Amino acid sequence: MFELGALLKAAILGIVEGLTEFLPISSTGHLILAGELLDFNDEKGKAFLIVIQTGAMLAVMWHYRARFIELAVGLVTKREAQLFIAKLFVAFLPAAVVGLLFGGLIKDHLFGSIPVAIALIVGAFVILWVERIYKGGKVQTVDEVSFREALMIGLAQCFSLIPGVSRAGATILGGMLTGLTRKAATEFSFFLAVPTLIAAGGYDFLKHRDAFTADDAGILAVGMIVSFISALICVRWLLRFVAGHSLSVFAWYRIALGAIILAVMW
Repeated sequence: MFELGALLKAAILGIVEGLTEFLPISSTGHLILAGELLDFNDEKGKAFLIVIQTGAMLAVMWHYRARFIELAVGLVTKREAQLFIAKLFVAFLPAAVVGLLFGGLIKDHLFGSIPVAIALIVGAFVILWVERIYKGGKVQTVDEVSFREALMIGLAQCFSLIPGVSRAGATILGGMLTGLTRKAATEFSFFLAVPTLIAAGGYDFLKHRDAFTADDAGILAVGMIVSFISALICVRWLLRFVAGHSLSVFAWYRIALGAIILAVMW
């Protein structure tokens, strides 16, 4: 599969991953579409698409490096750090359980252009509905998130296992519906991405480790490095954007993309 030009394909997929991972437009959906266009969609290619999400996760850790150092140092001694990590675990757990139980079925039946297109359009109408009813949030920072709110966001993240739904979109909207401000919901989504992407990338790499050889190290490295750079740019831009804008623009983008895919497949 990794013929001449594979490094360029890996770089393109890294850009797609980094720019879409934290936007409510579905990184997995875009990667599936890009993978099909680039003929990068066999079992090894699908594993590659999930593994390079690690680069986007590292971008979040770099952007919030001071906070992650503070959490690591305070994990044993500081109650605030322990509570925050416990809330992230509560939010992470539902999707982890559902993914382990149904991940194989989802990959077999929903990793395709038409399911992605449908999910993009349905998800767009959910975004428009939430924006219509959203009156603002009382929870101003991620530290104020309660265990109940963390669990509700975690349950919302389960929907993102369907390609085309968007992990970022599900968790940001879940946060908004449970009373978080846009900024707090977005930042909690960023932090929740770390354990989620580590688990997904690590699990898929171990599951398909026999498919990769030493020759694939360069391709994996390019994909992760490019996704890191593009994700870092995206994270910083999104934090500024959500401060004064709704997510409706992403909904209209999803509808347009979904419609184009369906038209092409038709």
